[in-house]
Amino acid sequence: MAFWEIIFYLSLCVLSANSTVPSAYQVLRQYDFPVGLLPEGAVDYSLNSATGEFSAQLNGSCHFKIENSYELRYLPVIKGVISKGRLQKLSGVTVKVLVVWLGIVEVNRKGENLEFSVGLASANFPARNFDECPQCGGGGLDCSDLREIINSY
Repeated sequence: MAFWEIIFYLSLCVLSANSTVPSAYQVLRQYDFPVGLLPEGAVDYSLNSATGEFSAQLNGSCHFKIENSYELRYLPVIKGVISKGRLQKLSGVTVKVLVVWLGIVEVNRKGENLEFSVGLASANFPARNFDECPQCGGGGLDCSDLREIINSY
């Protein structure tokens, strides 16, 4: 292998190591959402920046309660369309209302609140309630460990 080939391959390694791809949690922050909209354990995501279409993969399905009243359930794959302060056409996230599970189809940022819509009805919660990722079990990425990285991004 020639000297220039070695330099070329080393340069590629350095460039790829320095090109950091933001995490799914960082992308949420870029669109004015708190990181806790995604539970702990996001292992991969894709985003079409031209259309806003996204897909987030968790390390499994999970469920948890918010404000001790609503139970949320996340499937292993969440899809939708993201724009500044708006998540729409969501699939993969449901909320238990009384005894029925309803799909959350849209989330809007309204100042310091988040409005969750299931189509005909919606509920508002303080955005600060989602400053930390809910924990759904072991493995995956703990976004609370990313606080410094996310805040500096």
